[in-house]
Amino acid sequence: MPSTPTRPDFKNKRLVVLGATGRLGAILRNQWTTDAVRWQARTQKAGFHCVDILNDPKALSALCAGADSILCLAGVTKGDPLALQHNTDLALAAIAAADGIRVFLASSAAVYGAGGANLRETDAVTPVSPYGQAKLAMEQAALATGAPVTCLRIGNVAGADAILGGWHSRMALDTDPDGRTPRRSYIGPQALARTLAHVITADAPPPVLHIAAPGIVEMGALLDAAALPWRATAPTGPVLWDVGLNTDALALLAPFAPQDSTAAGIVADWHHARDPK
Repeated sequence: MPSTPTRPDFKNKRLVVLGATGRLGAILRNQWTTDAVRWQARTQKAGFHCVDILNDPKALSALCAGADSILCLAGVTKGDPLALQHNTDLALAAIAAADGIRVFLASSAAVYGAGGANLRETDAVTPVSPYGQAKLAMEQAALATGAPVTCLRIGNVAGADAILGGWHSRMALDTDPDGRTPRRSYIGPQALARTLAHVITADAPPPVLHIAAPGIVEMGALLDAAALPWRATAPTGPVLWDVGLNTDALALLAPFAPQDSTAAGIVADWHHARDPK
């Protein structure tokens, strides 16, 4: 599948990826083959640096020393308020260890709550879910430090999502009277790695930035493109029909090919990332 290239200077950048054992970390490890990246894990694993982010600040500072930037993917997605508070704790620990190095924090479109078809980074954020509230609290605490921070509000990533990555034989999607399924901002795994490489090596990334391919795609269209069966269901309650992230700011930093935004292109990216042969 054709794609735009990674920034030529990315392979020479010294990057630390915190929380590298999750789904996004696995995607990036498959795509970023440069030895300049240090991958962090909480437990001993081959190819990872074992550091407890919250309980070993000295080791964390040593890991981050000499890096050009830090990408913090570490976070908590569910649990009680105390568990979700760790999203802020992890972000602040990364910022403290960075000691002036720019930190990129993985946030979420969940901060927008009720959603919308063309959300901008400057729009009001009113998260509804505890997870969205925790991510917004993380962003606010991180930006309040005054340190160089970029909060990455990442859209759905193909393969790390609930639709393609979480598909099962009984998959059902809410459908409106016109036969449309919910629409979301998406990005393929290869496009994600390429886009983050551009953003991380940008000269002056903004404090908040969306990470997604341009446009918005129906969940049903993705499953159809992947030849994965699903059934339509009538909604039994409120449905978040659109969560679309405007990517005008991202377009100033990273290029996209036309197929990056189509259901077929996103699925092809996903398949190729899983089986590059």
